Amino acid sequence: MRKKGDSRWGIIYAVFAGLFVLVTGGYIGAVTYFTGLDTAVGWASAAFVILLLLLGGLLVGTMRSEASATVTALNEMMDRAMGGQPRQTGYTESRVSSLEHKVMRYVELSNTHKRKAEAEKSSIKALISDISHQTKTPLTNIVLYTDLLGETPGLDEEARQYIARIRDQSGKLDWLIRSLIKMSRLETGVIAIHTELAPLIGTVSGAVSQIYAAAERKGIEIRIDCDPGTMARHDAKWTAEALFNLLENAVKYSYSTGGVISVTARANEMFTRIDIADNGIGIEEGEWNAVFKRFYRSPRTADYEGVGIGLYLTREILTAQGGYIKVSSVLGEGSVFTVFLPAL
Repeated sequence: MRKKGDSRWGIIYAVFAGLFVLVTGGYIGAVTYFTGLDTAVGWASAAFVILLLLLGGLLVGTMRSEASATVTALNEMMDRAMGGQPRQTGYTESRVSSLEHKVMRYVELSNTHKRKAEAEKSSIKALISDISHQTKTPLTNIVLYTDLLGETPGLDEEARQYIARIRDQSGKLDWLIRSLIKMSRLETGVIAIHTELAPLIGTVSGAVSQIYAAAERKGIEIRIDCDPGTMARHDAKWTAEALFNLLENAVKYSYSTGGVISVTARANEMFTRIDIADNGIGIEEGEWNAVFKRFYRSPRTADYEGVGIGLYLTREILTAQGGYIKVSSVLGEGSVFTVFLPAL
């Protein structure tokens, strides 16, 4: 960058020097001509022009030297401020000293905010860990005692239905708590996502394998079109979870029997594209952006289970990897969720 800037200034200097020589040459020629080709006048004019040239060069050189010294001082000032070292200019009334004071103040405030953010992050991490630990045991006990109660002989059908509902709701509560904890960890940066350039086929297959049984029970076919050589920079574990959330919704909101879910992956120059298409109930165009909000639930999905976390988590996971997601849909015909992951 510096060489490029120096080259640009060199061109500017050369242009102005050429213009100066052209103008002064014309001036000397004009003076000599109008004075009857008087040699003495010509030489005097030439000496005057040379003197102006020398003074101009001296001025330009001095200004360049001062500008270079100022830039060097500013670089040192920034280095000292970021390194927590004492002020360089002291407490003078100069503009440079005033600028240094503002830079030092800005760096100090930035470091203070950074320390507060780190402290809050540690506090939230500890809170999430406590919540996870404190809820795990009671839920496990509820599930255990429900199973034991269900094995009690002599229970009538109504009691067994109640036990089945308790077991079902306990599973939903466990899923909700785990999802909330996962969401909080993503938002606070507690979870570290590590991306690498790797084939997508394993990630896609892993996501499909988790939802295959549910799709089969509902009579829905899942088709995969992903070349083994299709690559993307992604975290295989978290990307599989994001794709699973999309597939789970596709199965949930697809019509029973005869439904088809297509998963297609294509590599482009900058991003690798994954399309997950279904022929389900669809989404109104006015809700295309809203569905990715936390806890958003469409009025049309009131009869379906869910709390509005899956798509939000999916977007957060993809954003953390430098990707993004969008949706297009037609009511009553289906939806297409398109995932973009970095291809380089």
